[in-house]
Formats: sequence, structure tokens, C-alpha cells
Amino acid sequence: MQHSSDLSPVPEADGLPPGVVRAADLALDKKAEDVLALDLRGISSATDVFLLATGNSDIQVRAIAEHILEGLAGEGMRPLHTEGLDRARWVLLDFVDFVVHVFHPLTREFYQLELLWGDAPSRLFSP
Repeated sequence: MQHSSDLSPVPEADGLPPGVVRAADLALDKKAEDVLALDLRGISSATDVFLLATGNSDIQVRAIAEHILEGLAGEGMRPLHTEGLDRARWVLLDFVDFVVHVFHPLTREFYQLELLWGDAPSRLFSP
């Protein structure tokens, strides 16, 4: 797991899409930990931003993901695709321009998306 001292900031001029910032705030509402945006613009053609968050149990992972879905739906944003809500070990919410990944701690540690996309500028969100 990366710590804030290991992260390169997202350049201020680029900014993150408002939906990413709102999703991060919604995750923090449900006490998500290690909420991190990886700016993939110029690195990946699949999406612009990954937002990663961790819940400490399957119940919390599901609650975080559902809170993000409900909050963004209230603002007219609905995901193109969702995966993992049934098992809640890794929930993926694909909003096309950004993808939210809500992990159980062991799953996040196993897949280490922060390392896979280590060259991406990142922003750590805190409560």
C-alpha cells in the first residue's frame, strides 16, 4: 500500500473530473480508507481515472459502493457497468470516464493497482 509521501500529486491544471471528486467524498462518508485517484489520462485509453477505496469488511465494501451509486445517481450519473456487489471483495463501478474500485483490504493488497499504474499521477483523499 502506498502512503501519501510516496505519491506524486495530480497537477493542479489538469484537475480531476467532478464525478471522481464527488465519488471520493461519498466513499469517505462511509469511512473508506486509502481513497486514491490515479490519473490515467495519457497513459490508458480505457478510462481517464481510477478511484480506489478500501472498506474493512464485505459489509463496508458494499455500503461504500452502494453509497457512491446512490449519490452519483442523484446527480444524474449512472455506471455503464458494475461488478462484484454480490461478493463485495472488489466492487467495480464503471462510469466510462472514471472507474471506481472498492476493495476489501486483502484484495487491494493482492492486486496492487497502485503499483500496476505506478507512473500515473495520483491524489490521496482524506476525511
